[in-house]
Amino acid sequence: MTEPMHPLRIAAAPISWGVCEVPGWGHVLPASTVLSEMAALGLTATEFGPPGYLPVEPDRLRELLAPYRIAAIGGFLALALHRDPPAARTAARASAELFAAAGAEVLVIAAATGDEGYDTRPQLDDHQWRTLIDTATDIRDIAAGYGLRTVLHPHVGTLVETGAEVERLLADSDLELCLDTGHLLIGGTDPVALVRRHPDRIGHIHLKDVRADLAEQIRCGAIEYSAAVRQGLFVPLGDGDVDIETLVRCAHSGGYRGWYVLEQDTALAAEDTAAGPTRDTERSLRRLENIGAALDSAGPRNERIRAAGA
Repeated sequence: MTEPMHPLRIAAAPISWGVCEVPGWGHVLPASTVLSEMAALGLTATEFGPPGYLPVEPDRLRELLAPYRIAAIGGFLALALHRDPPAARTAARASAELFAAAGAEVLVIAAATGDEGYDTRPQLDDHQWRTLIDTATDIRDIAAGYGLRTVLHPHVGTLVETGAEVERLLADSDLELCLDTGHLLIGGTDPVALVRRHPDRIGHIHLKDVRADLAEQIRCGAIEYSAAVRQGLFVPLGDGDVDIETLVRCAHSGGYRGWYVLEQDTALAAEDTAAGPTRDTERSLRRLENIGAALDSAGPRNERIRAAGA
């Protein structure tokens, strides 16, 4: 397999093929199908998907991934951090143990409400907020014991969603963020501005492009998140209203060298196949590769400019 002609570390995620942790979200394609589609696109890394989607026994996981030459880099775990810290810590430890055994790098946690889905959420009091922060910090320390980094994912329908909540998290903790371009924009945060303000707090990136018109309808309560997804909320990179190229350039110039995970949340009907998600993921992948190639070609020029000015 040839090395990519760009400096970006690109991974995929099963949610781009409709595999979601929410009960009743949609048709779930077999892992073998999703991995085969990823491999056909030339992708060599993936997140795990929902707990249990990939095997939890390390030997079985390696046997499943090996034919596709795909590595598991980590995954997403939605936990009620504010409500039941012992249960959250136990679940995180189990995932961290699996991730480490698989050679993964990162544990992505979200501050779940404790209810199913992402369409409604409560407001926290100060004590619950402090519990959320403390539990997330505990989980970071647990994961570090397994050699993993932990990032907190601002996410629609969780307790860290809005711009104010993201800024409060950054002020009240030293946790790194999973910068999810789509969920941030939907929650009211400009992801480009965020990476410019806090380049040192970006620990992982999920790349999505989003239709701003549907994002606004979610924010004002005119439509639920799950319905917006089914109406085409997420689109291939470059087709929506997130300035993906500027974001990648800002993250790279700010020193970010982690994974760029292609994620276009989708929900499949029973009759749907992998063809549509694969087509969209390929478009996003080629767009990101082109951005990366431009970064790579700019590097030597920038080095020459700095040397000439020294």
